[in-house]
Amino acid sequence: MSAPSAEVLGPAAGRTGEPRRGGGRSRSTWRSNLSKFDLKFTPYILISPFYVLFIAFGLFPLGYNLYAALHFNDLDDQEFGWAGLAQFERALDDSDFFHTIRTTFGLFLLSSVPQIITALCLAAILNRKLRMQTLLRMGVLLPFITPITASTFVFATVFAKKSGIANWVISSLGFETIDWRADTWSSWFAIITMVNWRWTGYWAIIFLAAMQSISKELYEAATIDGAGPWRQFWRLTVPLIRPAIVFAVVMSSIGGLQLFTEPLLFDLNVADAGGGADGQWQTVQMYIFRVAWRNMNLGYAAALSWILFLIIVVVAATFSLLTNRIGGRK
Repeated sequence: MSAPSAEVLGPAAGRTGEPRRGGGRSRSTWRSNLSKFDLKFTPYILISPFYVLFIAFGLFPLGYNLYAALHFNDLDDQEFGWAGLAQFERALDDSDFFHTIRTTFGLFLLSSVPQIITALCLAAILNRKLRMQTLLRMGVLLPFITPITASTFVFATVFAKKSGIANWVISSLGFETIDWRADTWSSWFAIITMVNWRWTGYWAIIFLAAMQSISKELYEAATIDGAGPWRQFWRLTVPLIRPAIVFAVVMSSIGGLQLFTEPLLFDLNVADAGGGADGQWQTVQMYIFRVAWRNMNLGYAAALSWILFLIIVVVAATFSLLTNRIGGRK
């Protein structure tokens, strides 16, 4: 019996195996182009909102601030126009500015170093098996989620001269009360207490999260080798969480050199931003605030802001390198 001919089967039989034409090919090309576009451009579209916001609220203000730093903009003396580097040169001869730099570095070092060390020890304790473990871990984060203005006002009351709880405790122990805002050391102690109370628990949680990723087998092997808890902590835990420590050091450096809210609200005369009668706790940020909104010299304040920005970049990079090198030693 012979096979049916193409005429009997119809026109479709003669096109078996032939490529599809017309609409089928255009749809295939359209899907191919769409797939290529999706692979190449969709990731950029998804991350573009961040960069749009960063340009609008990050790069543009930074660039405009540099423009303002290069121009006189003294609303008090009615001085305007091109300044060039004159305002930066003025900052180099400004003794008040250098005084605030020393104060800022003092507060930064005296708060950040104990803060990081205490947070490491606290994280090591929280990493052990404890009763009410979740509650304790949540508790150390409560100071951080407390509004900074509210907590600073509370501490300003605690360190009040006559009615403060701190002086009440001191007098109950038989010692003479302290005027916390009169001397440098007492005002620094109060401000450092505020800063450490807020940030120590936060860094402890960061370090705890890093410690949770360390394999328990490493600790078991160290115990078999005769290493005690203290030796395990400094020889095993600290080196393995070095990235978290570097992050904490860099971020605490940036935040410490921008210290503003705590010392500003600790001052009884907030609008003056003088940092005490002799400026004993006036930070760089407070001085910039005072120059801009009390002296109404916006151009000079912009120049000081750029100098502070460069100082923060240098200090953060330096501490990052030092932490990496120290942590990398065996």
